[in-house]
Amino acid sequence: MKVCTDSILFGAMAPVNGGDRVLDVGAGTGVLSLMAAQLGAAHVTAVELTDEAYQECRINFGASPWADRLTSVHQDIQSFALKAAGQSYDLIISNPPFFDNHFKSGDPLRHIARHTDRLSYADLIGIADRLMAPEGLLYLLMPVHAVAKFAAAASGFYLVRQTDYRAYTHSEAKVAALTFSRTAAVLVKDNLIVYESAGVYTQVSEQYLSAFLLRFLRTGK
Repeated sequence: MKVCTDSILFGAMAPVNGGDRVLDVGAGTGVLSLMAAQLGAAHVTAVELTDEAYQECRINFGASPWADRLTSVHQDIQSFALKAAGQSYDLIISNPPFFDNHFKSGDPLRHIARHTDRLSYADLIGIADRLMAPEGLLYLLMPVHAVAKFAAAASGFYLVRQTDYRAYTHSEAKVAALTFSRTAAVLVKDNLIVYESAGVYTQVSEQYLSAFLLRFLRTGK
């Protein structure tokens, strides 16, 4: 499965503190989990529904330097949350399904990854409420058009940071990285410009991506 630049930036900017227990909801092939481990998480649990993505995730974890800090689970997150009573996570990350009441994709895997009929916003909020530590954070990548709707539904959670991703200076933001806390705080809102020109990252995005993309290792940056 392809991984877009927005997702890599999202993972690179994750608010991971050393020693954190992290839950990756809808982990796919495990890219965000691997990045969280690289950022210093003590342990990452990756929950993935589809068998194809789970199998690839499991292989990726086994081949990584952080295999002892990564656990892959083949299960829907709703069932996992019910069985995980008593566990808590310092950070819950997710690039959740974002199409609500849209036409279904002909590709079943693509449909599951992109449509909310398998993981509604209400489900995601309830799971975070059940599994997030009192001082923990919920970190999501969502379309800008869905932010207000999700934030309004997230009873008991406060949006404390929003970073809108814009491809170029002149582009409109399509997705945003959102950080929610149980503690109210003044919302910090900013923009991240991904590219200076076609194929050329801005200095800021390069700073985030350089530890994760081989292209920077090859150029010595």
